[in-house]
Amino acid sequence: MIQDNIIYGFRPITEAIHNDKTIDKVLIQKGLKGNQFRDIFILIRENKIPFQYVPVEKLNKFTRGNHQGIIAFMSAIEYQDIHDIIPTIYDEGRVPFLLILDKITDVRNVGAIARSAECAGVDAIILPLKGGAQLNEDAVKSSAGALHKIPICRHSNIIEIIEYLQNSGIEVVAVTEKADWDYFKKDMTQPICLVMGNEYEGIAYDYLRKCNDRIKIPMVGTIASLNVSVATGIVLFEAVKQRMRVL
Repeated sequence: MIQDNIIYGFRPITEAIHNDKTIDKVLIQKGLKGNQFRDIFILIRENKIPFQYVPVEKLNKFTRGNHQGIIAFMSAIEYQDIHDIIPTIYDEGRVPFLLILDKITDVRNVGAIARSAECAGVDAIILPLKGGAQLNEDAVKSSAGALHKIPICRHSNIIEIIEYLQNSGIEVVAVTEKADWDYFKKDMTQPICLVMGNEYEGIAYDYLRKCNDRIKIPMVGTIASLNVSVATGIVLFEAVKQRMRVL
């Protein structure tokens, strides 16, 4: 059964997966067993769909229908593969300009970032498969439709994606307070991917360790940090300014 942006029940979810519908996340009732569950769980794992075990009470909050212990959240956007995008950028003679968002959980922040990124000419936004905000209609609304215009890529192993970008001649640069360089001193006219951390913990250490460089936004006030969407906008448009000078 379909209700708003959710699908529930074994058959509807199975059909959605077989028909290549984009699913953000699946909630599974704790202790769920049986052949139907085994078959759909194999499909979920094979298609790398994020899932979570939850109490039945949580499922009941989303629908009064017979959910059979499983609910899927449909994505409001279609995801793409960064491996398909990078060769196209180079083939078109453009300089790659990418953005990785590390588990940013607020849909409004993701929407605002996507809006700034689209305006700045970012080629794609890369998200982790798990841990980030659900890109629902609220996110699309916050982005002023940008999430439908800019390629959004979701991958299970961001470390491997960072390595792929580096092997493709793209410098991966973390925007973090744990940096020595101010952002405006960084040359952003070359192929670059900026990495932004989540609202509470910043960029994961494993990502920081893999990045080619780190830059920061200098602070002169008493508050130690900016909202992540504001910080992203500041750095993106520094890149725009630099790139416009060399055109």
